[in-house]
Amino acid sequence: MASQISKHLHTGRLGENHAAAYLRGQGYTILRQNYRYKRAEIDLIAQKDKLLVFVEVKTRATNRYGYPEEAVNDRKEALLLGAAEEFILQEEWQHEVRFDIISVTLTSPPEIHHIEDAFY
Repeated sequence: MASQISKHLHTGRLGENHAAAYLRGQGYTILRQNYRYKRAEIDLIAQKDKLLVFVEVKTRATNRYGYPEEAVNDRKEALLLGAAEEFILQEEWQHEVRFDIISVTLTSPPEIHHIEDAFY
């Protein structure tokens, strides 16, 4: 059992690292990785100019059982929104905000699908 959990965490971390590298390549600055507030975690918080982007990263080894982004449900969205609100208050952010999903499939090379404004 522990090896399954370890493999799952490794897959998630690998996906987050690919997503962060992708965002940097698109001109974003990564402000935080794995930001936690209560029971919620925001995988990546990035900034580009005056835009703050909260990113949920979903990673799969293959697309055999569906696409990674399909795993983001209403509960996850609600947790993410609550944590984002806290971050915005803490940082006194006064500019635009966006919520994205980055889907990573660990093929060779990895497939990255960036969904902007994913919750609207």
